[in-house]
Amino acid sequence: MKWSMPSFLKIKRRLWRLAGNLLLAKVISTLSRRLEASGAESALLDARILTGLALGLDRPVYGHEDFELDAAATSRLDALAMRREAGEPVSRMRGWREFWSMRFILTPACLDPRPDSETLVRAAIEKCRQKTGKPLKILDYGTGSGCLLLAVLSECKEAEGIGVDRQPEAISTALANARYHKLDDRIRLLVSHWCDALVDEEKADIILANPPYIPSADIDALSREVRFHDPILALDGGADGLVAWRELMPRICQRLVPDGIALLEIGQGQEREIAALAEAHGLSVGESWHDLAGILRVMAINNSNK
Repeated sequence: MKWSMPSFLKIKRRLWRLAGNLLLAKVISTLSRRLEASGAESALLDARILTGLALGLDRPVYGHEDFELDAAATSRLDALAMRREAGEPVSRMRGWREFWSMRFILTPACLDPRPDSETLVRAAIEKCRQKTGKPLKILDYGTGSGCLLLAVLSECKEAEGIGVDRQPEAISTALANARYHKLDDRIRLLVSHWCDALVDEEKADIILANPPYIPSADIDALSREVRFHDPILALDGGADGLVAWRELMPRICQRLVPDGIALLEIGQGQEREIAALAEAHGLSVGESWHDLAGILRVMAINNSNK
């Protein structure tokens, strides 16, 4: 059987492509094992994402795809792998994290959002939908990247938001995220220590709060991803983990409208102490929500004043 030159070249290209795919699959598999040995929980997904980054792509790469890892890309991939082995999260390398099926830009001033915090978003959306009949104002204490507030606003179309954070870089990041999701016309962002920059009479129907609540002595036991790459100001809650709550509770009382509700993301086992702080300021404890691990993650504090 004689082969024409075009047919021969097609077969040759297919063989090259097949060899490239096999090589790419081997690279991803080898990198996955390497990352798993370093303690990465999602080693295979991390390997696919890092391979994509090495190739200049903003998505995971799979072994069957037709990409060639040349010497430069291989060098980039090895450098990325070393950073991941040292504990740097993939989200920090990418510069963004998916949260509530939305993309959020990350900077060093912002906490890397966790799936557990989606519990607070679900609770806030539930409460927004119960408060019908008027536009709602939502205040987010320590907004960081803006992920909590923007996720709620994306679902609650009649609501407007105010996000406050003491870090100017965090406010700039939140504004960039608001613009990315075309929600900047419904949000106001302020550099402020809690709500201190707001005028005295400004109040909110719903307050969101996810302040630092980890006891100082527990910081060293956190994963490398958190301990070395999240801002310490967003983690350290003081000796007993309650310093921020003591500062926040009078401000929550001050800023809630009558019949308003504050939704608080809390640390494991903190519910009694936080309930006592709320009640000391004339607030009442309402519902609670558990995260996917069954841990009480969010509690509601009500302003019962008429």
